[in-house]
Amino acid sequence: MSEIGEVETFDYDYMRAGCKRPDPLPQLIAAHRSALQAAREKHLPDSTFLIGKSMGGRIGCHVSLEEKVDGLVCLGYPLCAMGDRTKLRDEVLRALTTPILFVQGTRDALCPLDLLERVRTEMKAPNFLHMVEGGDHSLRVPKRQLQTTGETQEDVDQRTLQSVVEFVSGLLPT
Repeated sequence: MSEIGEVETFDYDYMRAGCKRPDPLPQLIAAHRSALQAAREKHLPDSTFLIGKSMGGRIGCHVSLEEKVDGLVCLGYPLCAMGDRTKLRDEVLRALTTPILFVQGTRDALCPLDLLERVRTEMKAPNFLHMVEGGDHSLRVPKRQLQTTGETQEDVDQRTLQSVVEFVSGLLPT
């Protein structure tokens, strides 16, 4: 199904209900844990990695404090609540022991790289960073920059996927 193994996706309850405001943190964690349990029952995996975009990555970090997983991949981690550099969502990162890969755009206002670097040096968990040069919170690179470099967004996305594959492969038992 994928270069990294079986993949299960899910939406949080508030998303399925068409709401814009996320559910409270405990409800998000419970939904994520439930989706993880269902995926494990369906696939009986030897290894489990939680990969999430933005809030999904943040909630995956919380879940990994309660459930054994082999690794985390956060695509656009929302370190700063609403882009406010004084409202850091770093407590969960400092509590982690699970290896984590951050995939961050260099233009992501929700995760300034200088703040992320500071947090990364203070984390207990092995942590890695794949930067998407010019990428925003959605890891999208401006068309003008792509034209200048002669690349496409697909080229950028393939490099990101390769980084995730290498991270996952490096954590799998041989």
